[in-house]
Amino acid sequence: MPSTSDRTPCPVFTAPPARRVSVDPQGPVLVEGPVEIVLDDGTVARSDRFMVAVCTCRRSRTYPWCDTSHRPRRRAASPPEDRNP
Repeated sequence: MPSTSDRTPCPVFTAPPARRVSVDPQGPVLVEGPVEIVLDDGTVARSDRFMVAVCTCRRSRTYPWCDTSHRPRRRAASPPEDRNP
């Protein structure tokens, strides 16, 4: 039987630092990176950026990353018509 002096202490578990997530009701979810997202089909999308915008509207061409497609589209103002003939 080993003596008590031969025992090594049990390693202490330290939790990883928490990720900060910001939710914008009219836009994407902002997550401090790096980030890995598991998609519906099981594939993993990864970004090593320090801040990532995650699409919540699914309109993005770069889904799951936001490309600001959620913003309302505005038509360019047409020139005023000359109503005096």
